[in-house]
Amino acid sequence: MLSRLAARIAVIAASITCFFPAVSQATLNVFACEPEWAALASEIGGDRLTIYSATTSMQDPHHIQARPSLIAKARRADLLVCTGAELETGWLPLLLRKANNGDIQPGKPGYFMAADYVDMLEVPVKVDRSHGDVHASGNPHIHTDARNMLPVAAALVQHLKTLDSENAEYYSNRYDAFRTVWEAKLEEWKQRAMPLEDVNIVAHHNFWPYMNRWLGLIQVDTLEPLPGVTPSSSHLAAVKKHVAERGVSVIIRVGYANERPANWMSSQTGLPVVTLPASVDFHSGQKLDEWYDTLITSMINRPQ
Repeated sequence: MLSRLAARIAVIAASITCFFPAVSQATLNVFACEPEWAALASEIGGDRLTIYSATTSMQDPHHIQARPSLIAKARRADLLVCTGAELETGWLPLLLRKANNGDIQPGKPGYFMAADYVDMLEVPVKVDRSHGDVHASGNPHIHTDARNMLPVAAALVQHLKTLDSENAEYYSNRYDAFRTVWEAKLEEWKQRAMPLEDVNIVAHHNFWPYMNRWLGLIQVDTLEPLPGVTPSSSHLAAVKKHVAERGVSVIIRVGYANERPANWMSSQTGLPVVTLPASVDFHSGQKLDEWYDTLITSMINRPQ
C-alpha cells in the first residue's frame, strides 16, 4: 500500500516540476511569522513570491522581539502570513504599528491569519491570566496536524490571487497540484502512524493537541503545571505518579523548550524523551512534508 502511494506521489511531484518553470519571477514579498507558513506559501506561490520567515524552528513564537530588521521586512511586505489566535500577540501588534505598512493591516487582503480557517481545539470558557499563557481563541499550534494545511492553503491561494491577479492561474495550478500531493501524503501518513494510535504520552508544553488528534496519541499530562509556567518539584512529583498510573510510553519535548524537566522525569521513570522540532526548518530548505515525516518517524522509532 505504502509503496504504491510513494510511487504515486513521486509521479505527481515530477509532473509539478515539469509544469512550473524554474525561472524567478517574484512579484510579492511575503512576511511569514512562523516557518510553517513560509513553507506553505512557498508550495503555493513558487517563484512568484519572495518569502521571509521571522522565526525559526528553534524559537518560541510567543516570545519574539520586534527588532529593527523585522520591522524593515514588514514595511516592505505585500502579504503577512501568521498563525493568529493570539500566538504572536506579544510582538506582532507592535511590529505592525512600527512598520506602518497599510497593506498588511487587519482587514486588508495582505493580512492573513491561518487560525481563522481551521477548527480550534481547547477554546477556554473563561480567560484568566492565573491559568498561564492561555489563548482566548484556543490552542494556537494548529500546524502540528497536517490535515489543517489543506483549508489554510485553500484560503491562502485566494489571498495570493487577490493581491496578484496577473498570476492567478499560476497560483491556482500550484494549489491544485499541492492539494493532490498532500491528500496522497495524508493517506501515507495515516498508514504509517497506525502503531501510534492510543499511545499514552506526557508533553513538556501543551504544544501537540492537534498532532495528538491527528495521530491518535493520548496526552496524559504536561510537565508544565500551566502553559508557559516552569514546573515545580511538587508538580513534577505529581506527574511522576500519574505517569506510573496511566502507563505512559514517552515524554515529548518541543525542540526550543528547557530540557531539564523532561530529563529529570526520564531519570525518575525510565521513560524515553523524544525531542520534536517545533516546525519545519525553512531556513535550511526543508520541505513541509519532510517535517511531518520527521514527526512520525521520530515517534515510531522512539526508544522503547
